[in-house]
Amino acid sequence: METQSLIIFLIIGGVAGWLAGLLMKGGGFGIIGNIIVGIIGAVIGGYVFGLLGISAGGILGSIITATVGAAILLFIVKLVKG
Repeated sequence: METQSLIIFLIIGGVAGWLAGLLMKGGGFGIIGNIIVGIIGAVIGGYVFGLLGISAGGILGSIITATVGAAILLFIVKLVKG
């Protein structure tokens, strides 16, 4: 992976994690936390969108996919925590 691609990947993860935190009323998780939540969310979002037959391209599509996945992740974490 090129340096520029890695930086974009981390920025998308950070933005997605931050947006999911706002959507799920959890607030921010700090820069590293947002990136981790966003990256895991991207994997979950890609899987869910794939199951539903939804395709989102470009940077905006990546942010939307990762944000949806991160919101699902945070929802599951809240259920488990009680």
